Amino acid sequence: MKRKTAREIIENLESRFKPDEVPVGYETVVHLDIKGDNGGQFTVAISKDECLVTEGLVGVPKCTVKTKDTVYEKLEYGETKPQFAYMMGRVKVSSVSELLSFGKLFKRLKVEKDKSGKKGKKKKKKK
Repeated sequence: MKRKTAREIIENLESRFKPDEVPVGYETVVHLDIKGDNGGQFTVAISKDECLVTEGLVGVPKCTVKTKDTVYEKLEYGETKPQFAYMMGRVKVSSVSELLSFGKLFKRLKVEKDKSGKKGKKKKKKK
């Protein structure tokens, strides 16, 4: 399976949405501003048990996330710890508490393993 880009990951958020996990009365709008060739600007709106991803920044967000496409991909694939990326300024978040609530509503991406059973990319051996 081919590794997905930040844009592909965001465009497929709806397929990872867990509607049964949405607290009663919870609604949110999150803006994702992802820089780079594989990024873009997206709005993710959650209302009741529905998740809608729209290209562009629409509506008034409860949280805005700004980062580079490569950083977003590493976060989604579990290759970078979110706390580290935030503390190092690689990710800007307007409301950490809102993002934490939002993040719990999605299944994690499955990390691919190489043939040796290790996570991530294969390293090339030097000759």
